[in-house]
Amino acid sequence: MNEISLAEIFPHPATIPEQHRWTGPIEQRCCLCAGELRPWSGPVRDVWSPIHLFGSSLAAATAAAAKLHPAPADAGELQPLRLGSYPLMGKKEAQAALAAACQAYGQGLGEWPAQGVAERIARVEQLVERMRAARLLVVRALMWEIGKSYAEAEMEFARTLEYIGATIAELRRREQRQAEVVSEHGFLALFRRAPLGVALCLGPYNNPFYETFTTLVPALLMGNTVIFKPPRLGVLLHLPLLEAFAEIFPPGVVNTLYGEGEEILAPLMKSGRIDILAFIGSRRVADLLRQWHPQPRRLRCLLGLEAKNAAIVLADADLDRTVAECALGALAFNGQRCTALKMVFVHEALRTPFLEKLAELVDRLPAGMPWAPGVRITPLPEPQRVAYLNGLLSDALAKGARIINEGGGRVNHTFMTPTVLYPVDQSMRLYHEEQFGPLIPVAGFSDAAQPLGYVEQSEFGQQVSIFGQDERGIIALARPLLNQVARININCKCQRGPDSFPFTARKNSAEGTMAVAATLDAFSLSSLVAGKADAGIRPVLAGLFPA
Repeated sequence: MNEISLAEIFPHPATIPEQHRWTGPIEQRCCLCAGELRPWSGPVRDVWSPIHLFGSSLAAATAAAAKLHPAPADAGELQPLRLGSYPLMGKKEAQAALAAACQAYGQGLGEWPAQGVAERIARVEQLVERMRAARLLVVRALMWEIGKSYAEAEMEFARTLEYIGATIAELRRREQRQAEVVSEHGFLALFRRAPLGVALCLGPYNNPFYETFTTLVPALLMGNTVIFKPPRLGVLLHLPLLEAFAEIFPPGVVNTLYGEGEEILAPLMKSGRIDILAFIGSRRVADLLRQWHPQPRRLRCLLGLEAKNAAIVLADADLDRTVAECALGALAFNGQRCTALKMVFVHEALRTPFLEKLAELVDRLPAGMPWAPGVRITPLPEPQRVAYLNGLLSDALAKGARIINEGGGRVNHTFMTPTVLYPVDQSMRLYHEEQFGPLIPVAGFSDAAQPLGYVEQSEFGQQVSIFGQDERGIIALARPLLNQVARININCKCQRGPDSFPFTARKNSAEGTMAVAATLDAFSLSSLVAGKADAGIRPVLAGLFPA
């Protein structure tokens, strides 16, 4: 990417394809509580797109109206675009949502937890149909709110529906298996999974649709009631579905909250009435949420936290395949994934050609706006993230690292070109900190003890990727890593899918397991009714759980 194209990376409104144009602003003035879309007349937060526009009167007007988002002095006509706003709620609204969820659960006797699995599935299937109808709105919001490419936004939407479908299929299979009476040592029993209570679901901004619904829907299917708070970035995309929630589910089964985390989450947790916490984000916030709960041992937690996944490139790795996988693994959605490759170790025998090919490939990646065909690098949704990444970059350069790719390390407002850095060592922040952005730190090694030691000493333990062709070499490296990370990827990037695979981690990277079957278990408890076979238990079982 040259200087001219970087300067012109943001568009003039007239050049945006009509089907991808933002038709807002969307001023959200309601929340879902106790089955009602309650109007909101209190304070709101403006939603600003990471996409800036040239020569847009709309963008200029909205930028001038917001004291917190003035146009930079050197920006010329380039202005940030205001997408709309959403409520900034407080303790009162949090308590109302909690009361509604608790009443709907009714200590397990409410309408929703008492319903049969078939009835719950039928309602969720109605929700899926409403989700399908909202696809265009959701995909467009993913593009404009968080800068996700059109292809990736479509993929996130489709994958969410696939996950829900697989979850429903798994639950149906379980129901068929559980219908059989178990006979063991003179006892007869029937097993069921029972709900836990009120679930608080908090998704991340990088997958605000998928990560929200892959916890919210399993929680509902297992009979829990839910309070969910969208992430600070990626809020408006949920608005089209609030009416569906209100119409499909009994009052209080699904409730929404918006606003500052501590302001609305502290009252929920401190009440002690949250039974399940599903959270994807930083461990600092996760620790705070758990500390607020007065009975932490009773709180079921499903947490996806930070990661610093490493790639280890052996001397005999297939160069072209390895470079392609490392670039994709490090830069998918600009590196804003917990599963991204965030540190690359390459054997000295392969270092020079690896760096040359990686730099060449990275500089060729299509960059631009989310709607551009084939685009891979897009604006970053967090303006402060650019400053943080620049800090990591400056620290590494000051301590001896070099930018390897010609186009690396350039910034235009929320857009940052991907950067390959070498050599990165333990004196640098980038060696230790999760960058969550388009920086690819590379270190060389001649002894496998170095990358092994890196993974072993890391405070994170999600995944690792190993690239090589000799089976014995791969096995020798993988064996000591089996108890350091939760997944070892051979000749491919780190990733969450397929969704039937367990997604978890060690150390400070996760608590609990996310996958189609595992998430159903996370939101439920094994329960059974049993009795001696000669004590008349069979008709009781038949009456409790009719076929």
